[in-house]
Amino acid sequence: MIEPVIEKWHAYLRGELPGGLDGLLDDEVVLYSPIVFTPQKGKAVTALYLEAATKTLPGDGPVSVDQDGEAVSRGFRYTKSVLAGDTAVLEFETSVEGTYVNGVDIIRCNQQGRIVEFRVMIRPLQAVNLVHRRMAAMLERMKSAG
Repeated sequence: MIEPVIEKWHAYLRGELPGGLDGLLDDEVVLYSPIVFTPQKGKAVTALYLEAATKTLPGDGPVSVDQDGEAVSRGFRYTKSVLAGDTAVLEFETSVEGTYVNGVDIIRCNQQGRIVEFRVMIRPLQAVNLVHRRMAAMLERMKSAG
């Protein structure tokens, strides 16, 4: 049951999900973020944090060319995924300001195909500190603009 939800999540990340996160997140969704201690509850705040994260973690872009002449990007990408029942665990990596960022998104959905829980974990410590600083700045800009 999680597979179509993850397909929509990937479409959102590509900018191809009509309506954005509104139709993907449950009204009572809970976000567990590595940058704040308390769970963030509700669609509006979760959407704000996820949108900020997509702007904060796009990665540093192409850094080299592989043997086939293709650009190898340090941009955000999922490297592993485990999907079972109502839950997905998606491992990601990127590079931000030259710092390697590795983490997992743990996503749980309900019977209606909406995300009810989104949990993010990041490593190593210098990446957590960098993401914390950049997310705080991005959230401040987004709140000021909104």
